[in-house]
Amino acid sequence: MTDLQLWGGIECSHCRVGDTWSDQLTRNGHRDRISDLDAIADLGIKRLRYPVLWEHTAPEHPDQRDWRWADVRLPRLRELGIEPIIGLVHHGSGPHYTALHQPNFAPGLAAHAAAVARRYPWLTDYTPVNEPLTTARFSALYGLWYPHTHDDRTFIRALLNQLQATKLSMKAIREVNPAARLIQTEDLGQSHGTPAMRSQVEFENDRRWLSFDILAGRVNREHPLWDYLRHHGAEEAELLAWTDDPLPPDVMGINHYLTSERFLDEEWERYPPANWAGQPARYADTEAVRVDFGPHGEMSGVQRLLSDVWQRYGLPIAVTEAHLGCTREEQLRWLQHVWQAAQAAREEDGADVQAVTVWSLLGTYDWNSLLTRDAGYYETGVFDVRSGQLRPTALAGLVRALATGAPYRHPVLSAPGWWQRDELRLHFRHHAEQLVAV
Repeated sequence: MTDLQLWGGIECSHCRVGDTWSDQLTRNGHRDRISDLDAIADLGIKRLRYPVLWEHTAPEHPDQRDWRWADVRLPRLRELGIEPIIGLVHHGSGPHYTALHQPNFAPGLAAHAAAVARRYPWLTDYTPVNEPLTTARFSALYGLWYPHTHDDRTFIRALLNQLQATKLSMKAIREVNPAARLIQTEDLGQSHGTPAMRSQVEFENDRRWLSFDILAGRVNREHPLWDYLRHHGAEEAELLAWTDDPLPPDVMGINHYLTSERFLDEEWERYPPANWAGQPARYADTEAVRVDFGPHGEMSGVQRLLSDVWQRYGLPIAVTEAHLGCTREEQLRWLQHVWQAAQAAREEDGADVQAVTVWSLLGTYDWNSLLTRDAGYYETGVFDVRSGQLRPTALAGLVRALATGAPYRHPVLSAPGWWQRDELRLHFRHHAEQLVAV
């Protein structure tokens, strides 16, 4: 294996909520600031997750494309020696003339992908759709983003449409560049819970793999979610078409956050309404990191999750998002924690983990409300953009060191992160002897 690399990423979600769009590139100023690319290059980063979004390029009509923004920035990345990983849809549902659950989504995105590949044939790495399962859950199952539905049938259709869009997009791209690689991203956590929640825990732990399982052609009649998919509208022929013609990612992109692992508890009344799940509320869904498992269980953590991916698929892996919305000190600790976990997965478990991606270089806006409110809530990244210019934060020194292989020391890294301190966890002693993790 090659040495572990540090990649970079710019939060670029273009998310539809009702009849409005939340555009991170406008809010963080990067749409108007090409000088950001020079600052990123100065960190030593050589590979960057970067958008050429469908919504930006053809916002009004699929045959009317505006390349001016990309025509300036992509060549500049090339001059700076940065290889882009091109994102085409990032937590979006496409322009206003389509949506995740509509039949024109997949062929429409494929047409955009083909146009991008023809205009920039030197591009090699693509993520046509970021986090298909997560986007389908938030949009069609939880109702947070457009089309704001709360049903399994629309959720399954949104997921399958995004995966079909990925397949058609990569086929179109590879007609131009046969060497093009699919860097497929997905949030991967794990569910834990009380004994009463065992069935739901098992279901969610099977569901978390669906994007990768379908792409890899693993969903057949023996798959644990076959009946669920069929019951909620998936046709047998469209599922089996993936087993005949799979699209295994060239790199498994794992996005992981401290909130990705969940804990399910049937005593939902004991939790704030924001943690209630089911219609009507049937259980609580909270962050596992805040639960004291006691002596009878523990969170999986980054290393184990990466190793689980390796054991399941045997494909190259990258952590494609590592970000913590917290103090500068905790952001330093979290990036070091993920980096060390990736190294341990390589050295102890033999996993082919190739990179960790610091996300987001320019910070994020309103992710504390999952983009459902325009409140101006800003989380800094490697740079603070609130002045309109990039100001390096404490993370910049660590990022430069990891990217270039230089030594780095900072006194805050000698202390554990808050997620490693037991006194900050909730105590569910009445469940302590029975907690389950499947």
